Amino acid sequence: MNGAEVLDIGRDAIWLTLQLCAPILIVGLVVGVAIGLFQALTQIQEATLIYAPKIVAIFVSLLIFLPFMGALMSAFMRHIAARIAGL
Repeated sequence: MNGAEVLDIGRDAIWLTLQLCAPILIVGLVVGVAIGLFQALTQIQEATLIYAPKIVAIFVSLLIFLPFMGALMSAFMRHIAARIAGL
């Protein structure tokens, strides 16, 4: 295995990490901005108000995106196993 192949696998692993994290982070960002906007509009400055909706939204998004995330990881593992078998 040469350096180019190692870099290719590393790039694929970083791209997979971004694909796995993006849906959850986007949901957290959207919920955080919505709660922040709600707090700004109603002048409710409770610091703990943002945590409960954000935790629930992230949990629900994990339940929704978990099959997608599992399929991505499975495909990546099959790709890595094929590369190992090809050596």
